[in-house]
Amino acid sequence: MMITKEIPDLDLGQISRSGQCFRMRQIGEDTYALIAFGRYLEVRQEGERISFSCTEEEFEKIWRGYFDLDTDYGRIKQAVDPADAYLQAAVRLGGGIRILQQELWETIVTFIISQRNNIPRIKKCVDMLCRAFGKKDVDFRGEMYDLFPTPEALAGVSEKDLRDCNLGYRAPYIHKTARMVCDGTVDLGQLHTLDHGAARQQLRRFCGVGEKVADCICLFALHHMEAFPVDTHIQDMLRKYPGGFPFERYEGYAGMIQQYAFYYELFGERNLV
Repeated sequence: MMITKEIPDLDLGQISRSGQCFRMRQIGEDTYALIAFGRYLEVRQEGERISFSCTEEEFEKIWRGYFDLDTDYGRIKQAVDPADAYLQAAVRLGGGIRILQQELWETIVTFIISQRNNIPRIKKCVDMLCRAFGKKDVDFRGEMYDLFPTPEALAGVSEKDLRDCNLGYRAPYIHKTARMVCDGTVDLGQLHTLDHGAARQQLRRFCGVGEKVADCICLFALHHMEAFPVDTHIQDMLRKYPGGFPFERYEGYAGMIQQYAFYYELFGERNLV
């Protein structure tokens, strides 16, 4: 079953390359497959016509929120300073990016894996982790796929087992973090009720979660649009503003501006001033 929606300001290719999710892959010229919240989905794009391989009920329950379809991204783009040549170019290049609202536990683990790592390698590590420790399910084609492993599953294996998924020094971080969730040291449910500052503080209790990773989790799972993760790419961007980046102009949605800049640093002409 496929349902089709008219959705502006959404580009599946840009989202899949944007470094915020690691279980979305291209399977055709305009078609992507992803696994999230225990579901397998195929999505096809023809301009603003987006087709989803799900029922209307599943779309409303899961995918409307996942793709953040109730946020007006056109308004965000229009708010970018017309005199800011850098951000204007970034919006032109990555204007179809949206901030996905992902499952919290998966986002915690995948962004621990993301440290000092590149996107293709992160995706490979995540796939290995899911194959090794995730439960199996069957998609609408009758084919098997791997769910993301639960905290209990990752707490119950050895650090060596995790290292076998090419996690390296991140293996003990993930193992200890899974145990902290299982023993209630950090309550994942409570994190959804906290503001950005309090959530970031709680997230930093996890092994291997520093300020940047905590902000990534806040932005991509808790939908704190004010979160502004700073990695080496964003540090490069901030240097383009010798008088300081105008955070006050983008109060409340600086995280989206960060995504446009991050994507531009990866794929755009970096010498534009």
